[in-house]
Amino acid sequence: MNKEYDVVIIGGGPAGLSAGIYTARSRLTSLLIEKEMIGGKIVNAGLVENYPGFPQGINGYELTQLMHQQATRFGLKTLTAEVTALDASGKLKIVKTNEGDFTARAIIVAGGSKEQTLDVPGEQEFTGRGVSYCATCDAALFAELPVAVVGGGNAALYDALQLAKFASSVLVIHRRQELRATPIVQEQAFAEPKIKFLWNTVVESIDGADTVKSLKLRNVVTGEKSNLEIGGVFVAIGFKPNTAYLKGLLPLDENGYIITNEKMETSVPGILAAGDIRSNSIRQTISAAGDGATAAIYAERYLRENK
Repeated sequence: MNKEYDVVIIGGGPAGLSAGIYTARSRLTSLLIEKEMIGGKIVNAGLVENYPGFPQGINGYELTQLMHQQATRFGLKTLTAEVTALDASGKLKIVKTNEGDFTARAIIVAGGSKEQTLDVPGEQEFTGRGVSYCATCDAALFAELPVAVVGGGNAALYDALQLAKFASSVLVIHRRQELRATPIVQEQAFAEPKIKFLWNTVVESIDGADTVKSLKLRNVVTGEKSNLEIGGVFVAIGFKPNTAYLKGLLPLDENGYIITNEKMETSVPGILAAGDIRSNSIRQTISAAGDGATAAIYAERYLRENK
C-alpha cells in the first residue's frame, strides 16, 4: 500500500466516511484507517429512523456500508489498523500504526468513542457470557430471560426497549432518581410493561458460574445492599473518546474530547477532527456526517493554501 497521502482519515464511522467521500471526490489521495469494523458504533443500530433520505428507516450497518461504497467509488483507500501516535513536527505529518507509518499533508481525526465500563468484579470475566454492551447485537440471545440494563441515558433506554422484544423482563438500574434520556424516549420506556426501574442504585459486582447469574447492588442513598438474580446485564453508561494517543499533541477538553473551531480545525495546522470525538458533538449520525464533510472541505482548503 502507498505510504504517502494528501489526507489520512482516522476512523471509519459516519464522520470518517463522509470525510472520505469529500476528499476522494476532490481528487485528493486519501487513506481511511479503522481499527475495527467500518461503520463505527452505528453498525449496531437495528433501525436508524432519523437519517434523511430513508423514510422507512435503514439498518445502521447497511447505511455505513453504502457510505463506504460511495467513498471507495471515488478512490478512497481503507486500511484495518490501529493508530498509535501522530507526529506533526514537520510539514508532512506522520501517522504511526501497528501496520507501519504513513505520511499525510493533512489529517482528519474521526476515531469516535468507546463504551464506558462499570469496572466492577466479574464484568470483564463475564463479557460475552452474560455481560454485553450492545443490545442490538445480543438481545436475541436472552430470549425469555430476565435482564438488567445499567444506565439512564438514551442509549440505556434504547437498549431496554430492544431487549423488551426478547427478554421476559427488563430492569433499568440507574444511580440517580431521574433519567437523562430525552422525554420521548422516556415515554416509550415507561409505556413498555416489561420495563421496570430501580433508582439510586449501582452495581458492585457481577457474579455467576459459566454465565451471569446475579448482581450485587447498593443503594447510594441508604447504603442498603441487595442481590439480584438475573440472566444478563447490558452496560450503557456512556462513552470515552479514543484520544489517549493524542494527549500532549491536540487540545482536549476535561473529558478528553478534541477541541475544534467551527471549521473542525484543531490548534495544530493541518489536523482536523470530526464526529463524536469532537468536544460538544451532539453524537448523532447526521451531525457526524456533517462534521466529516466540513473537515474535508477545510482540509482541502488548507492543502491548497499550503502547497
